[in-house]
Amino acid sequence: MERILVVEDERKLNDILRDYLSSLGYGVVQCLSGSDAARLAEAERFDLIVLDLHLPGLDGLEVAKRVRARGDTPIVMLTARDSEADTLLGLEVGADDYMTKPFSVRELGARVRAVLRRCAPKDAGAAEGGRIEHRGVAVDPSKRTVTKGGSPVALTSAQFELLLALLSSPGRVFTRGELIDRISGYQYDGYERTIDVHVKNLRKAVEASPGEPELILTVRGVGYKAAE
Repeated sequence: MERILVVEDERKLNDILRDYLSSLGYGVVQCLSGSDAARLAEAERFDLIVLDLHLPGLDGLEVAKRVRARGDTPIVMLTARDSEADTLLGLEVGADDYMTKPFSVRELGARVRAVLRRCAPKDAGAAEGGRIEHRGVAVDPSKRTVTKGGSPVALTSAQFELLLALLSSPGRVFTRGELIDRISGYQYDGYERTIDVHVKNLRKAVEASPGEPELILTVRGVGYKAAE
């Protein structure tokens, strides 16, 4: 059973999320504060964290930073208002996806399933195209691993899917919308600028000089491509 940590300080909403995610077959652990969330995430293994951005005391951004510093547990961030700035900040610190309140629990369930699905290792025979190596960066879809010059590179699930899409077709220009749909696994209707944050973080991981990228290139007015 996949385990999900729900971090939300509003008790009623926390209970609603627990009940719905439990009905989908997940094991749910509830948490009402950022400090308790950081402690639990360090002490126990979770397959995904649903994390409110605005928590009393230790906020969701700091919790996400601590989680990301220790590993690649996927995070779905919840924001209290429809603010692009909040969303981009959450993605900047390593969230895989986000939802703005109010939201449908069914949509949250769909987001959770999509993130967990793209994090799951694929059978070698089912991995699209098999292992890819391009300009010293190697991606293994079946093991969901990335290496640069032979050394392992830690990526979030969204960053991994983004890199896989780009390296699968070097030279092909992807629009921001195409890339967001590719990494989300569903038709996306949020901010297209979120892809810019994922690209920025990806460049930090795989480029020798993120400010002067040689692998992940910007196509002005359109989107991104992998250098040929």
